[in-house]
Amino acid sequence: MEPLDRLLDLKARIEESLPRLSLTSEIARREFLIAPVLTDVLHYTTARLDVEYPITVNAQLKGSLDYLLQGRDVFLVIEAKNEDLERGFVQLAIELIALDRWFEADTTAPMLYGAISTGNIWQFGQLERRSRTVTQDLNLYRVPADLEDVLRILVGILQG
Repeated sequence: MEPLDRLLDLKARIEESLPRLSLTSEIARREFLIAPVLTDVLHYTTARLDVEYPITVNAQLKGSLDYLLQGRDVFLVIEAKNEDLERGFVQLAIELIALDRWFEADTTAPMLYGAISTGNIWQFGQLERRSRTVTQDLNLYRVPADLEDVLRILVGILQG
């Protein structure tokens, strides 16, 4: 993997702004913590980013994905949350299942990937499409302390 040439700048910007940011809403977390990370992921990959990606599988499975990153036959959903990662992960799992059905005929990707994030905490998961098994990574990554790990995981997923 190539060096993360923007890592120090991104980390400095986050560390500088965190003490002065009011992170009481999901929108604030999305705009000031998650979006800057994803913008840098775009710098390191050839992925495409969709924000509020609408998806309708059926009457029960419909809504918008907060962020959908698409690489070459790789799909990564990012679900932003203000708090409650456990409930957020259940929502992410449902979104991955819906995305699997949505893309059923359009991709042969064996896995779909996802992350739940409050901006300063990230947790990853994946859906193995054949067995329809969702796996939750038990590790929690903190930003800015684990920012390099978060970037490397996101870039690694998208680069295959």
